[in-house]
Formats: sequence, structure tokens, C-alpha cells
Amino acid sequence: MGRVVLVTGVSRDTGRRFARAAAADPSVERVIGVDVVPPRGDLGEVSFVRADIRNPVIAKVLAKEDVDTVVHMSVIATPGSAGGRGMMKELNVIGSMQLLAACQKSATIERLVVKSTTTVYGSSPRDPAMFTEDMGPKRLPSSGYAKDVYEIEGYVRGFARRRSDVAVTMIRAANVIGPHVSSPLTNYFRLPVIPRVLGYDPRLQFLHVDDLLRVLHHAVVTGTPGTFNVAGDGLLTLSQAVRRLGRPSVAMPRFAVGRLGATMRQARLSDFSPEQLGFLTYGRGVDTTRMRTELGFEPTYSTAEAFADFCREVTGAPLDGAGRG
Repeated sequence: MGRVVLVTGVSRDTGRRFARAAAADPSVERVIGVDVVPPRGDLGEVSFVRADIRNPVIAKVLAKEDVDTVVHMSVIATPGSAGGRGMMKELNVIGSMQLLAACQKSATIERLVVKSTTTVYGSSPRDPAMFTEDMGPKRLPSSGYAKDVYEIEGYVRGFARRRSDVAVTMIRAANVIGPHVSSPLTNYFRLPVIPRVLGYDPRLQFLHVDDLLRVLHHAVVTGTPGTFNVAGDGLLTLSQAVRRLGRPSVAMPRFAVGRLGATMRQARLSDFSPEQLGFLTYGRGVDTTRMRTELGFEPTYSTAEAFADFCREVTGAPLDGAGRG
């Protein structure tokens, strides 16, 4: 008998694609996709259950389906897509708490995989050159997506202590990029003119969306417990990324970029958050040694190659020198 995997957040493209890929694995018997709304695309062999993980009913789903593996992918990064910041926090934090409570009561759960993000480290002028998994943010997040993820990770660690019999894997993914990926950062790079913070050229790390799907599947199959930074090899500076994209850019004082971001957010043109402004000022780098030595995973795409693939989608043609500085 293969694994019975429950995947949250299948109404979004990445969750749907992961659930389909997991269902195609011969070692997986069944995949149950859960979300509050049905996915737009085809789920293939995945069984869809319309359920809200904020509701304790999710425990009944785990019990009825004899789920032994849970992949939590329903943490939302943009308040606009959730119906506002209040709803976003409720979906992210309360939803995660209820899901973990259901897993804690479950007699069949053996593995829990949580898709987290390197955003949890924040971005500040006091940051180390590379964050390791044992480091925390130099400045605790006070709002937004970063605060939600910080709180969720705390609840996941608490669950791991209470259920030491469950293999808990936390994937701290770098900014995910690739064809058709929609996120605050990819929407920023799709702007006709890209605003940059005057006097700063932050270092950026990317993870190709295909590698995100691969590492989540790897975690499901291997059951390797722990917290792991996952990113493509190497770094790009923002100026290099803009040149490779072939878009014009304008350097502005930090406060002006912040005001522009707030205006775009109010006009619903972009979810340009204060945490994104910090990232586009100071950047972020993470150490991925543990990803290779303990998790045993190697991304297919480097940071530069992942961005080049995104560039091809945006421009509609391969870019010369996409792998060069």
C-alpha cells in the first residue's frame, strides 16, 4: 500500500501542480486535494475535497481518508488575493493552527511537509552574508506575510515537539520564480518600468517553480525531518536581473519607492508590501549546505537559470547572455 497524501491549497496553480505530480508517483496510493474553492485546472487523479482548514472538520477528513502524509501549501503571500490583510492572517495563521491541531489528534499521520519561505529571515542592513537554518531574523517581523510565516513556523516546531513520532519537514523556499508564476516579486519584474531604491543593489536568490515541486515531492518520499533552506545556486544583484530582463528602470529614494508601492497596492495593481521594499533594498542570501548534506536534494536550476526561464516567458524569446552578469 502506498502513501495517502493530503495537500492543502490546491486551488492555486502550484498546489494543483504538486498534487497532480504526487498522484503520478507509483509509491503514492491516493492524493486528496483540499481548498475552500475548487481549482481552475484539471486535478487528474487527485480527489478534491472542498473544506476550510480553519474549521475543525479538517480532522474528520484526515480520519475518513486514512491520511498518513500532509503537505501544507496554503499559506497566502498577498492580501489582495485573500480579500484583505485581516482575512489573509486568518487563513494563514488560524488555518495552520487548525490543521496542526487536526494532525496532532490523528492516529494515522506519519509525515508533515510545510512549504515555508526564506522571507521569514527578513531583510535588514544588519543581516549576515548568508542565513543558515539556525539563525533568526535580525528584526522580528511586525506585520504582513513575514509575520504570518514566523508565527506558523513556531506552531510547526511546537507540533514537532508534541508529536515526535511524526517526521516534520519544513522547506524554506527562496523567492519562487518561473513561467506563469504570479507573486509580488514576479509582478514587480513585470512592471513596464522597474523602480529601484537609490544607492542599493540587493543580492537576490531564486528557486525555480519546478524545483519547488521537486523538493516537496522529495520530502514526501524520503520523510527527512528538519528545516531546510532551498534555493538555486548563486546570486543575482537587482541591477543584473533588470539588465537581463531588458526593462527600463528608475532609481528613486527609498521613501519614494515605498509611496509608489503603497499607491500600486491601493490601486490593486500590485501587492507591494513593506517587507518587499526591504528585500529590494537589502536583499537576502541563504546557505543551502543542509539542503544537500541532510535533505539530499539538488536543484535543477541555478538562481540565474531560474530567472532566465522567467525572462523567456516575460519577453517571449530567449535572452542573449541570460546566464552572464
